[in-house]
Amino acid sequence: MPFTTRRFALLTATAAAGLLAAAALAGCAPTAASSSTPPTDAAPASSDPTTLPTSTPTPTDPPTPVGLTCEQVLTADQLYAFNPNYGADPGYTPKAGSLEKKIADWQGVACAWKNQTSGDVIEVAVAKPPASQLEGLKNAAITAAKPVPTYGVPPQVEGYFKAGTAGQVQVFRGSYWIVAESPAFFEPGDAAPLMESVMGNVPAS
Repeated sequence: MPFTTRRFALLTATAAAGLLAAAALAGCAPTAASSSTPPTDAAPASSDPTTLPTSTPTPTDPPTPVGLTCEQVLTADQLYAFNPNYGADPGYTPKAGSLEKKIADWQGVACAWKNQTSGDVIEVAVAKPPASQLEGLKNAAITAAKPVPTYGVPPQVEGYFKAGTAGQVQVFRGSYWIVAESPAFFEPGDAAPLMESVMGNVPAS
């Protein structure tokens, strides 16, 4: 099964994602050889369709400037409604090697807001990556994170969440790639109200 097809199958049936993956793997397993078949020295050829590419091709097409400011990505009123303790983080710079840094390098916008009480920072970054890179970004997201249907209905919207020291959200809609990350995101629902506001401000295509 092609990787893209398998990704959409998982997105549209996230409750059964583990079972679908197991069934797909079982369906691709080779039939056991008869005990009467003599062993051979030749190793069987690998034909596992779930093997992922180990490298990302260099973009041959340019990114598109996103044309948004941080105030447009998330308004002051929306931020206050989410949590009045948050304010702009003027010293913010995306970390080297982070998704936010990649978005900034692709002429996107990377923003941050700091909780004045806890010091937690929320990062939100938006880009229109090179078209040739979108499929690889989506495949990487589903490999590292879990699909989240509450961020939008696939295939129009693909949403993912990865738990960790800082919970990480990735949303793909049209030509846009949205990333949000914060220690305040313990589970997908923690980021849902914020993502609803951001997605309402970012164009749909």
